[in-house]
Amino acid sequence: MRTDSRETLAREVLIHGPIGRSALGRRLGLSPASLTRLARPLLERGVFVELGENSDGSVGRPARPLDIAPDLGSFVGVKITGDAAFAVLTDARARVVAEAESVIADVSPSAVVSRVADLIEGLARRDPHPLVGIGVSLGGAVDEDGRVIRAPFLNWTDVGLGALIAEATGTTVTVENDVVALVEAERWFGAGRGRDGFALITIGAGVGYGLVIGGDAVHTREAGVGLGGHIPIDPTGPLCPEGHRGCSSALLTSVGMCAQVGAALGRAVAYEEVLSLAEQGDPAAAAVVDAAARGLGRMIALAANLTMQPTVVLAGDGIGLWRIAAERIVAATGAERDPLAEPVEILVDEAGFRAWARGAAAVAIQAAVARL
Repeated sequence: MRTDSRETLAREVLIHGPIGRSALGRRLGLSPASLTRLARPLLERGVFVELGENSDGSVGRPARPLDIAPDLGSFVGVKITGDAAFAVLTDARARVVAEAESVIADVSPSAVVSRVADLIEGLARRDPHPLVGIGVSLGGAVDEDGRVIRAPFLNWTDVGLGALIAEATGTTVTVENDVVALVEAERWFGAGRGRDGFALITIGAGVGYGLVIGGDAVHTREAGVGLGGHIPIDPTGPLCPEGHRGCSSALLTSVGMCAQVGAALGRAVAYEEVLSLAEQGDPAAAAVVDAAARGLGRMIALAANLTMQPTVVLAGDGIGLWRIAAERIVAATGAERDPLAEPVEILVDEAGFRAWARGAAAVAIQAAVARL
């Protein structure tokens, strides 16, 4: 019996369950006998449960759909930024049960680990199910052992974050780049669920980019380098801090938009105020938001054109831009597509920071499925 086949079976039931055996067999290309053989140990160990009989429209005995056991356990996902930690408690399908956040005043690894451990402990006490796994995501490059190679927002290099949090909590920890984790959450449980391919674009403090092809997320060693952050968008646009004119970071990040509006108004402004001022018709804010909307539409079209994936998922803590400028973003996307091309399907995850933390929980769930 191949362990990877059992892992694939567990993943399919987790993502698509409750699911009848006939439908599951078709999805995996397994005969009824092979499916029964693979499912039996997962049923015996309490990973799967069989639900009550129902008819799935086929001839023969009524189906007994398989599903993940409801008491399988809970998971905590934590998204770490340069000044805060956002955490969610979820079930095995990354459905949020509770959430918490904490300010990070000291970015030293020991202080951050202590703050994160306190968040995890507080959330774990709110669920009677055992804590099965912890996921942590952050902007930066992470290796397969949970070591942070580089995290510019925290000024970290070579920090064994996974081992430190595991020691503090006594629970298995998975550490991943935040965009990679969010891609996995959208692929398994979110807007991209059931789709063979899509591009992910995140906007907020930075601009992130991820890709799913043939049902699998594209993983490379360059995750965390920020390849989506400096794509040329507008040759007449503002400069980003690294001197690129009109790149995605200059036009689409909350930092860049706030800097432009703040310079025009002569005072500091927060991102939500920029959006509010634009809605009220303030000329400076409206111009910045309009440029961002057109820039985001162009980036969406670029992603669809270059990857030949006509579905794009938008997410991130700056997703408020979609709320006030959706029509302009869609129009700008269409303007960059060939008339014979499929219209781009834009799917939006409006959960903000909760989406980032849920992404961290998703990679913990994936790791748990592999262990099962």
